[in-house]
Amino acid sequence: MIEQDTVRLLRECDAGIKMGVSSIEDTLQSVKSVDLKKYLEECKAKHETLKEEIQILLARYHDDGKEPNAMAKGMSWIKTNAKLALDESDKTVADLMTDGCNMGIKTLNRFLNQYEAADEKSKDIAKRLIRLEEKLVEEIRQFL
Repeated sequence: MIEQDTVRLLRECDAGIKMGVSSIEDTLQSVKSVDLKKYLEECKAKHETLKEEIQILLARYHDDGKEPNAMAKGMSWIKTNAKLALDESDKTVADLMTDGCNMGIKTLNRFLNQYEAADEKSKDIAKRLIRLEEKLVEEIRQFL
């Protein structure tokens, strides 16, 4: 049970990171503020560092990770592009990123509860990912 929950939690973290990085990449070209761009790029880099850590752990279990849900990714892309087409501003980017982070925080907390038998290392990664998302929301609040 521990191994199964560990792999499942790591896979969900992997999918969440891929979704987050994709969302940041989808919005970066619309950012005008140097500070907002810096916050997003730093968050993306930290996500990618965590992704590498997750990939190493998943490899130990002979698992390739998980792609984000295609429907969720598609809907996110449509929402992002529609909103930015109407108002390509830092406020819109901050709003989209805040919504995405809040969804990620909620989802990751649900998986932490669901896979409670996961090992402490994978739980720590999930918690670090949650803190990254919470920090970004706090940093970009000034742009809302």
